[in-house]
Amino acid sequence: MAKIVQSSLKCMLVLAAVALAGAVCAQDMVKVAPKNTKVLVDNDQVRVIEVSLKPGDKLPMHSHPGNVVYFVTGGKTKTTTADGKVTETEHKAGEAVWSEPITHSNENIGNAATKALVVEMKSAK
Repeated sequence: MAKIVQSSLKCMLVLAAVALAGAVCAQDMVKVAPKNTKVLVDNDQVRVIEVSLKPGDKLPMHSHPGNVVYFVTGGKTKTTTADGKVTETEHKAGEAVWSEPITHSNENIGNAATKALVVEMKSAK
């Protein structure tokens, strides 16, 4: 009987950890990286966030609805998605890209500071 109770408790702890991990993964970028982000516009249609990363700076795991990223400066970024997939990309100043809703982390792996504007579409959640 004690083993059944112990197994049940372990199972409940694992389920709670999984549920909490999902909540952590879905964090708001502005809340997890306040030193690197600044909200420029926030209304019922869009939220525009300025993101600044020095070389080596990392944005912890966070989520976005559908969004456009405009790169004010170029740079090289390592992105890790919630499922663990890692990609490295290089963007040029003036480039803009569309992204479907995503949960990921980012790291500036270049040699220069980068700045981008993230335009989150509130109707595209």
